[in-house]
Amino acid sequence: MGLISVDEALARILDGVTPTEPQTVPILDAAGRVLSEDVAATLTQPPFASSAMDGYAVRAADLASVPARLKVTGTSAAGRGYRGQCAAHEAIRIFTGAPLPEGADTVVIQENTDREGDDVIVREPAKAFANVRARGADFIEGQVLLHTGRVLDAHALTLAAALGHARLAVHRKPVVAILATGDELVPPGTVPGPDQIVSSNPVGLAALVAGAGGTPRLLGIARDTEAAIAAKIAEAQGADVLVTIGGASVGDHDLVAPALAARGMTLDFWKVAIRPGKPLLFGRLESSRVIGLPGNPVSALVCARVFLVPLVRALLGATVQGIGRETARLARDLEANGPRLHLMRATLARAADGVLIASPLPSQDASLLSALAAADCLIIRKPDAPAAPAGSEIEIERLI
Repeated sequence: MGLISVDEALARILDGVTPTEPQTVPILDAAGRVLSEDVAATLTQPPFASSAMDGYAVRAADLASVPARLKVTGTSAAGRGYRGQCAAHEAIRIFTGAPLPEGADTVVIQENTDREGDDVIVREPAKAFANVRARGADFIEGQVLLHTGRVLDAHALTLAAALGHARLAVHRKPVVAILATGDELVPPGTVPGPDQIVSSNPVGLAALVAGAGGTPRLLGIARDTEAAIAAKIAEAQGADVLVTIGGASVGDHDLVAPALAARGMTLDFWKVAIRPGKPLLFGRLESSRVIGLPGNPVSALVCARVFLVPLVRALLGATVQGIGRETARLARDLEANGPRLHLMRATLARAADGVLIASPLPSQDASLLSALAAADCLIIRKPDAPAAPAGSEIEIERLI
């Protein structure tokens, strides 16, 4: 089975994905979720014509000649509207958000008036409906303003609340089981013994999954035996996605693929033309999709951004976009690229002219987490891309 392109690998991973089943949750628990049905207004906003400014509600006809002296006969405040009528040559003191009194059709801002006892002198003319928010100017009852597939960010949630909804129908958060493998690994906080290292990848992957809208389920560490790996795989039953870390290549100690095959996984591919991260496994095990990530920390996290995050978003019912949606100017020369897509860790700065400048980090070693943590973007180098001189435009993917 040969190398396949990143685009083909992602297409296979996403092939046939259907969003998770709908569930209804309180609106305060819906942040970052994806709507599973349209949301319509249960009321009209504003429910009445209201003032957009502090000032005086008047009849525009009374301002045909200014200055105009009008008698102030009442007050309309937010939550305490004036119940009487604004008659000819009268004015009602009004505040922002308050109902426009019956008979009035205009609000004169207070800066254009002078108050003299019970009278107000209007110094500037005003057209009808000036500084008035019409009833239903924002939305009317029954109007659909949020549609299926919308990610519920702060703006959408604020609108949903204004539409009158305390609960929203969203797609269930996909469950992503995460399994580290290797005799050399110990949990964070444990002092490593001889020949051991801390298992850090699951922590970062869990954060990526949660940030994408999924629910991470950490399965711990499986030792390097097929029996141990198989036992941990069994614990992933019911998860939408199983992610394994390490052991996805073809060495004598790479036991993940055989253990998955023994459990009934159908292998789709296990090598992708990407750097870092060539040994990347994908298959299907019952109702779960399986992604086998490389063990190198940088490879695991970069490949998770490219392949796992879009899968989680697709399961949520959100729109999936590939990498490379921005451009920047290259800070230094880059040599010609090889046959694999190269995702280079880099830092961003902004030049005096406002253009983004991407500076590749000195080391691109796939084991150096300190370099990955220092990066805030990936430079995307297409397969067989020619040498790129400093100052040329390149594609980037932000990491933060």
